[in-house]
Amino acid sequence: MSSNTQADAYFRENPNVLAFLGDAVYEVYIRKYVYDKVGGSAEALSNETVKYVRAEAQAAAHDRLLPELSEREASVARRAKNHKITSMPGNVDFMTYKKATAFEALVGYLDLCGEKERLGHIFERAVEIIESEDIKPQRRQKNKKEK
Repeated sequence: MSSNTQADAYFRENPNVLAFLGDAVYEVYIRKYVYDKVGGSAEALSNETVKYVRAEAQAAAHDRLLPELSEREASVARRAKNHKITSMPGNVDFMTYKKATAFEALVGYLDLCGEKERLGHIFERAVEIIESEDIKPQRRQKNKKEK
């Protein structure tokens, strides 16, 4: 399969699958980043990692990176954001979760395509964005039936 054919196949992949893969790729990158930056105990590393991998941080990265994405990258993110969610954590706002999923799908797509340099740039920008903003958790508002 040629490189373009593979990229086309990955482009058509289910956005939830891309997000599943992207979540793992991003998590490993951030764990290494935090290890290099902070060091210390596993507990300290875990606590620091959460700042970068929680949905609110990924959603902020998504929002700020969107204008910097190529047409194809933006299309992957848009499809993922608009794709039906089959499960969602109870502690995250709906739109925040959709944007975080879009960010993860972009990461998964770039990783599958072997775009290591572009992926490195996306990671560096995401860290820069997250570290420059005061990102607060946005808890989901429960509707009357859930109360």
